[in-house]
This record gives sequence, structure tokens and C-alpha cells, in this order.
Amino acid sequence: MSKATKQRKRLPPEERQSIILDFAAEIVATEGVSAVSMERVAKAAGVSKSLVYVYFQSTTELLQKLLQRELKRLRLKQVEAADGARTFRELVRKVTHAYLSYIKERGLLIHRLQGEPSVAQGTGNPTDFKHDAAVIYLAEIVRDNFGIPMELAIPASSISFGLPVAAGDYLDSKDADFKMIEDLTVTMIIGCVEALQKNYTTMHKPLKHEPRARPRDSAEDSDLEAV
Repeated sequence: MSKATKQRKRLPPEERQSIILDFAAEIVATEGVSAVSMERVAKAAGVSKSLVYVYFQSTTELLQKLLQRELKRLRLKQVEAADGARTFRELVRKVTHAYLSYIKERGLLIHRLQGEPSVAQGTGNPTDFKHDAAVIYLAEIVRDNFGIPMELAIPASSISFGLPVAAGDYLDSKDADFKMIEDLTVTMIIGCVEALQKNYTTMHKPLKHEPRARPRDSAEDSDLEAV
């Protein structure tokens, strides 16, 4: 074998880093967070431990970067799904499907990473990546299509994010039918928005009323005429 053949293939830094994260993800998914070490990841990736340290200062940082990558990829999947929606129902369906499909494939990895406080860094569930921006995006759609003001649309949208999370957790822990859980989640999200629209109209929307002169009875009229 020639010297050139023995040499490790040179890769762009971003690609090399991504490959290292891929091997770390495999270890976490199969054995858990505690099984990850710089030496173990280096061996799995076929590189030296010193090279792993070039990209990550510690095992904790490596795992943090892995979690950030997973959450970012999940959010991008949902954004891509939303771009093709033509109706609100289709939007909810596509985004929910994208979320549950990703969780079905990568949920165990994400949950194990978020279960480690030093790695999670305050993230509580898979929807935490750019959560506020995603909430505003959905709230504006709810406002524009259902006539619900932002002061109600924002908390409603934020709360609705919990439904896919709960659905994903249920799929992870139960032997449930994927399509049934997806349908149930979509129905609940749309039902909540429709109920909020009706509730807002009857209970929160300011009453439109044109002030009119108060009608007087005949006795009052007579007294006024007498004066």
C-alpha cells in the first residue's frame, strides 16, 4: 500500500466536525451519554484523540454541539414543511408530521442529551431551538387568518407547541400507531385555535356599539314640555 493511500483523506473542517458528531450520536443512541469520551469517539471515527480536541475542548462541549445540531435540524425540517403549506390545516399537518417523523428517528438521541443538565443548558424539550421566533411566526398566521390579536395568539401558539412534544413522548413510550397520533395532534391543535377564535369573539373582543340618545317615556316628555 502506498504512502498516499495510508494518509487520511483531508476534509473541510465543517465536514470533519460533522463526521465526529455523527459517531458521537451513534454512541449516545446505542449506549447512552455516559459511554461517550473523547478517546471513544476518536476511535469510532478513525481519527486521533488530539484531532477531536481540535474541534471540541471537552466531551461536554462535544455533546452540547451535538444537541444543538439535532435541535437545529429538527427546526429546519419544520420550516421546510411549513413553506409548502397552502391552508392552515395543511400547515399544522405538515409541521406536525415533520416533527413526529424526526422524533421517531432521532428522539432517543435528543432525549438522552437533554436528560444531561450540563449538556441541555436549559433546553427542556425538542422545540426549544429558536422557540420564540417560531412562536411569533405561528402567532402572526393565527392573527391574520383567525382575527385573534397577538396578545392572545402568542401564548396560544406557545402552548400549542406542547402538543407535538407530548405526542412524540407518547410515541416513544407506547406502541401506538403513528398516523393515529399524528391525526389526533393535528385535530387538537386546530380545534384549540378554532375554539379560541369563537371564545375571543364572544368573551374578549371589544363590543362595537354606536352611542345613541336614550329613549324617554311619555311622562318624561310631558314634564320637559311643561318646563
